[in-house]
Amino acid sequence: MEYGLESPINYEQKCLCILVVDTSGSMQGRPIDELNQGLQVFHQDISNSFSTAQRLEICLVEFNSQADCIVEPSLVDQFHMPILAVAGTTKLVDGVRLAIHKVQERKSWYRSTGQPYYRPWIILMTDGEPDSDQDVAGLAREIQHGVNNKQFVFFPIGVQGADMRMLQQISTPDRPPMLLQGLRFEAFFDWLSASLSMVASSTDGQVIQLPSTSGWGILPVS
Repeated sequence: MEYGLESPINYEQKCLCILVVDTSGSMQGRPIDELNQGLQVFHQDISNSFSTAQRLEICLVEFNSQADCIVEPSLVDQFHMPILAVAGTTKLVDGVRLAIHKVQERKSWYRSTGQPYYRPWIILMTDGEPDSDQDVAGLAREIQHGVNNKQFVFFPIGVQGADMRMLQQISTPDRPPMLLQGLRFEAFFDWLSASLSMVASSTDGQVIQLPSTSGWGILPVS
């Protein structure tokens, strides 16, 4: 998308959240159904808060045999949450790299149009391990560099069957990977909407205590 041609809808401080979701064949059945339900609830939760809806931009990247941005960064009233379908393999690294690229693009657009912004969030959700041709070590370095330089916040979430050692490899010490309890996508997205609403209503430099993850997440023991 050519952001340079886009005009801001408002000049509120923007909070960008990029969801990077695994839609490979292993997500077939209940996992993709629960993920889709959670995404719809998330969209509705954000829509119900006027102030958050004016500030929070959502971007949706899916990865299977390729990585695609299926929702460009948008305020919640500017798009309908799509229903995801599964297919193919697991180009996880390509998906996260596309998200990092979207962060850089969108921040440049914010600056060029005079919109202040919070540090973007990248949320990765996967239930498997990357294809063998994926450069996990290179991605780990990119994530570490981006987080260390405060370019974005990275949250890796493993779903049943996820390679948690790989997620540990690409995570940062202050934000280790979480394992989703069962298929509690809806509880996760409730937490995410509450967390992002707190960020979107905060002031620069304010320390935010995010809600507890106990309702959806487990911190695996190394």
